[in-house]
Amino acid sequence: MLADGRSLATLAVPLALTQLAQVALSTTDTVMLGMLGAGELAAGGLALVVFNQVRTMGVGLITAAGNQIAAAVASAEGRENDDRGAAEVRRIVRASLALATAAGLGGAGLMLLIGQLLGHLGQDVEVVADTRRMLITLAPGLVPALWFQTVRQFTVGMRRPQALLRITLASIAVNAALNVLLIHGPGPMPALGLAGVGLATTLVHLLTAAALFGSARRDPELAPLLALDLLRADRSTLRRLCGLGVPVAVTYGSEAGFFSVTALIAGSFGSSALAAHTAVNQLVYIVFQIAVGLSHASSIHVSREIALGRPHGAARVRDAALATAALVTGLVAAAYVAAPTLVLLPFLDTGAGEAGGEEAFAIARDLLLVAAVLQLFDCCQNIGIGLLRGLDDTRSGLRFTLVGYWLIGLPTVFLLAYGTALGLTGIWLGLLVGLAVTATLLLNRYRLGLRDRTDRLDATPETA
Repeated sequence: MLADGRSLATLAVPLALTQLAQVALSTTDTVMLGMLGAGELAAGGLALVVFNQVRTMGVGLITAAGNQIAAAVASAEGRENDDRGAAEVRRIVRASLALATAAGLGGAGLMLLIGQLLGHLGQDVEVVADTRRMLITLAPGLVPALWFQTVRQFTVGMRRPQALLRITLASIAVNAALNVLLIHGPGPMPALGLAGVGLATTLVHLLTAAALFGSARRDPELAPLLALDLLRADRSTLRRLCGLGVPVAVTYGSEAGFFSVTALIAGSFGSSALAAHTAVNQLVYIVFQIAVGLSHASSIHVSREIALGRPHGAARVRDAALATAALVTGLVAAAYVAAPTLVLLPFLDTGAGEAGGEEAFAIARDLLLVAAVLQLFDCCQNIGIGLLRGLDDTRSGLRFTLVGYWLIGLPTVFLLAYGTALGLTGIWLGLLVGLAVTATLLLNRYRLGLRDRTDRLDATPETA
């Protein structure tokens, strides 16, 4: 178990740290929005929800590229003077970049459309107007954000992700500086307010994509494989990536959509409720990045164990990942309970003089108690999706997330939010139920999948 944990940590830790560094960008934005006021936090939080929803689906669409690249490299190992593996990697990189570009352009248009529809979804009129302004400056950042994710999948698939963390850490400082400049406009610069937060995020995505491209170009092993002639993308490779990526994109989108819808429901309880929801949701999102790193690393390790005919090793990977998730979320939950004011202070103004700030802070304190439990199931369900992807089973992930989130979770959210006096707390209890059901379904399916593979492996000598 310890050996499996160390092996998992070798890949999971840098990936999780990169995820945490990336989420620091949106955390910085949330902190800056909170400093502007509860109304701005509500509007900016809604804009970030829309952006993250669309971006998450785009990332899901290209996630399979990393596994495909790793498989192409592995299949070429041990063959001398054989450049078929390198040619296949170039085809995958070229096709995935083309796919990311198309998804980014389409997603940017979708974000602007959603902004126009928000006024019909029961949101405060002033919040909607501010949200639309921020979406206009956020939308152009989607294309470079997906370019960055594509090159990231390339470097991870090649097992050379070292530059990821350095670049992402540097982007945090750049984002904070740009936020200050563009929000407040010192000197001759105009003060853009909420729009400045969106523009800062877009510029950071562009700079980080360029930096990762440059790093790959300087790497003697990666540079020959980084194909940028997107118009020559192979159609069969595009179809294969789409076939693998669409279920993952819908699965990711299903989860992100579940949280997006609950944000809209939270907004129907007023700007203070939405501000509290935004702050606590950001805290859960930070912890969730640990699960993303564990999920991706687990997926790769499971694929390797299955390819080597070791389903029991794949079971140990699951146990190591879940144990790590339980440890991390347990420590964070203790902080929520012991020091809620300290945890919430970066996101919400506690002063009574801030309109809505004191009320939002009181609501958020109650939500932290639910989040302390919810985040464990959130991590477990994401790990479950990664484990199943390691078994080449993406359809089960999609099917069970649809059941857990939408058929069980969302009705529970509505029932507890509007059918009881729980209000916003009811929304979060409904979220907890949906995530718990989803995690249970996914992990049980993985257990059954491993059992089937073990049975087939045991039967092979007898039928040979």
